[in-house]
Amino acid sequence: MAEDLADDGRLTLSGAPGSPYTRKMLALLRYRRIAYRFLIGSHMASDLPQAKVPLLPTFYLPGPDGALAAVTDSTPLIRRFEGDYAGRHVVPTDPALALIDALIEDYADEWLTKAMFHYRWTYAADIDRASKILPTWRSTLPDDAAHARLASAIAERQIPRLRFVGSHAGTGPVIEASYARFLDAFEDHLRSHRFLLGGRPGAGDFAVYGQMTQLAHFDPTPMAMTLARAPRAFGWVMNAEDLSGLEPAEEDWFALEALPATVRAILGEIGRVYAPLLLANAQALQSGADEVSVQIDGATWTQQPFPYHGKCLTWLRRDHATLAPADRKRFDAVIAGTGCEGLFAG
Repeated sequence: MAEDLADDGRLTLSGAPGSPYTRKMLALLRYRRIAYRFLIGSHMASDLPQAKVPLLPTFYLPGPDGALAAVTDSTPLIRRFEGDYAGRHVVPTDPALALIDALIEDYADEWLTKAMFHYRWTYAADIDRASKILPTWRSTLPDDAAHARLASAIAERQIPRLRFVGSHAGTGPVIEASYARFLDAFEDHLRSHRFLLGGRPGAGDFAVYGQMTQLAHFDPTPMAMTLARAPRAFGWVMNAEDLSGLEPAEEDWFALEALPATVRAILGEIGRVYAPLLLANAQALQSGADEVSVQIDGATWTQQPFPYHGKCLTWLRRDHATLAPADRKRFDAVIAGTGCEGLFAG
């Protein structure tokens, strides 16, 4: 199969419906009208290359030598595809607005996912649904006893992993309150605007969409909360699944200097919860500490340091540093007072 894929002309990726990053990339490919083949569960071929770190989704792309290589991580993949495929771009042409988009994308990928994982593996109804459904996406289980065993094994494996995203008794209320505030801010934004940065979707929209396919449309506890609190956001997820019919124009992006107050409200939530975590995590990584401890939203947040979050902060700061001085000044003016400015200080 690997030889066929190399000459196929379509992108090939493997993933699962329960993976928010898989859903993020599938929706992006549909919007950008990039032909693809999606492999799931028993559709996987044994001769495909393996990624160094197995993550979903995995793309199978030509390497420097022309051979297929397994490539993961949605954020750099989106940037790679921006260069590989013309038209219908998801990174704004204004570099300062593009950094706003990158900040929102990073927040969705790395903070909203905490809410997704927290709800899925904390509440009984969510655990029951996820543990029963997730096995059906990976293999054929005609035997009910085998299905039940695998469901139990998945729950037993995933629940202890809550600590990796920082979800525990002390942080659970912080995560849930933050998700409620995000829903309120996003719902308010959708009263007047179609996407986060205007009339066309950016990478940040697809990142938010990916997490909300689970929070709003799969896991029972956040699903009920989302529907009751933010019906526009609930419906937006359905709309964002396939935007192949949307015809975007360059003028559909917001002008940076005219960002609506609803975007600043979302940036304020990012600055309130995610920015202090990124900064504390970076400090812990630098000092070699074995625990991150920081005050977030009036509570003590503790978790083990996460090297990938260190990379996220490095990438954001790199993109900020490479802005032209005038664009950096424009960007800094927009985020001033949101709490995000600390990410780019120094």
